[in-house]
Amino acid sequence: MIRMNDLQERISASFQAQGLMATLGASLVHVEVGEVHISLPFSQHLSQQHGYVHAGAITSIADSACGYAALTKAPEGHEVVTAEFKINLLRPAVGDHFLAIGKVVNAGRLLTVCTGEVRAFTGTGASFKVVALIQATIVNAAK
Repeated sequence: MIRMNDLQERISASFQAQGLMATLGASLVHVEVGEVHISLPFSQHLSQQHGYVHAGAITSIADSACGYAALTKAPEGHEVVTAEFKINLLRPAVGDHFLAIGKVVNAGRLLTVCTGEVRAFTGTGASFKVVALIQATIVNAAK
């Protein structure tokens, strides 16, 4: 059985190796078995022409949250890659910061199905609006 500290270190090391997450300014904020959270602060550099955070940035953190949630369930000696995903952009991504939450629905030997959402927060309050929903299929790939 994998210890939680080992799992967190594995996920964190992989996350730190991702150039895109660093470029976006995203950070890994929560790891547990079957669930991962990634935070993204608003940046004008990530906006589209109307001032909202670009769908590409929102999609990227949602995909990564699902992928890392799947990695928490992957067999020893395996990495993960996304095979497919479907994202619904529910409303403009307006907020001070965003939180992508990826959760494992079913972890098989080769494929893991995840769902997730991206929440937009404004100010310091706990209230949020869901701006995107994702369903993803993640492949377990031997190292």
